[in-house]
Amino acid sequence: MKHYSTHAIDQFTKYALKDTAAFNWLINNDHRELVATFDAIRDDKKSFKYLMDNKHFVLAAFVNAIWDDSKAFQFLMKVKAFQWAACANTINGDDKAEEFLKKSGYGHYVLLAHAIQMMIHEDGDRNISPVGVMKNLFNFKKAFE
Repeated sequence: MKHYSTHAIDQFTKYALKDTAAFNWLINNDHRELVATFDAIRDDKKSFKYLMDNKHFVLAAFVNAIWDDSKAFQFLMKVKAFQWAACANTINGDDKAEEFLKKSGYGHYVLLAHAIQMMIHEDGDRNISPVGVMKNLFNFKKAFE
């Protein structure tokens, strides 16, 4: 399991908040898997495949745990990736997980969780707006994937 510095997680958080400089930092510092994680959360299947093919199983499990996959959460706990498990639970509204992260010195994962949560809500809002519904209806490329 790859360890990420606080700075790397901070850059991941900034990237989730649409910071281009953070994206560049992640790429230039060999953290492409964090960019792929963000895209996989947004249901990019190629990004999820990248995580699996390159053996970033913890990040792949994190993606699935966000979407309430209990087996993925159990995997994170089994491999002792507690900060990723708690981050996923924080995204899903678990106040105890958030408190655990804060008390354990992983406040940067709380910020990441809130940034991802905000992105998920924005994506959901975009898909249910009248314009978003029309775009989805006429997105033939996605329909034939």
